[in-house]
Amino acid sequence: MAEAGPDLGVRIIAVDRPGYGLSDFQANRRILDWPKDIGELADSLRLERFSVLGVSGGGPYAAVCAAKMPERVAVAGMVCSVGPLDGPGATRGMVGFNRRLLFLARTVPALARLLAGPVVRVLWRYEKDVLPLRVEAHLPETDRRTLARPELRRTLLANWQEAFRAGTRGMVWDGCLYAWPWGFELEEIRVPVQLWHGDLDVNVPPAMGRALAGRIRNCRSRFYADEGHFSLPFGRIGEILAALVG
Repeated sequence: MAEAGPDLGVRIIAVDRPGYGLSDFQANRRILDWPKDIGELADSLRLERFSVLGVSGGGPYAAVCAAKMPERVAVAGMVCSVGPLDGPGATRGMVGFNRRLLFLARTVPALARLLAGPVVRVLWRYEKDVLPLRVEAHLPETDRRTLARPELRRTLLANWQEAFRAGTRGMVWDGCLYAWPWGFELEEIRVPVQLWHGDLDVNVPPAMGRALAGRIRNCRSRFYADEGHFSLPFGRIGEILAALVG
């Protein structure tokens, strides 16, 4: 993304959510708290208007900014985005581990946090690859080809390590927030939303993307028959950024 931005005249500001990277963990935070953080950051940078982009678990955070900051958000982008779990068949097609963990987060959150922590710590310390081979085996071929690129694996591994420099509590808490009510309605969103999703995605199944597209009124959605969770954002980032500034 950093390489694609300058060619399009895009200034990219990547923000650590609480508990990731250099950002302190914030107990009991909600998705609904995020627009205040973004508003304060934008004020300090003297930015009146901007676009927001969320990939995968970042999608709900882009959506809440669109819902609660319509006077400042020009357009919101959601790529392979997690969707609410209250719709029928929301997790249909999702890999078993993700589906079970989200179910536990919704019903027994303390147990979900207990189980998720060790798993994330294993991934955090994984030195040779981005994901254990058992996890990659469940991905579609297009994702496995994308993850086979050495330069991409190095970048992703460095990203994981930086994200978890202060521990895993931020990500584990996020997992619970995705499963609980988000605190706002997608139907509130009035600013333009651009949505991309792959039909081969097993991390965040396309049913979630279609539910988002159906509930967000001013949404332009694109679904790709041959894309997965990793191949889509890495292969189409230029297209995504161009749509957000166009």
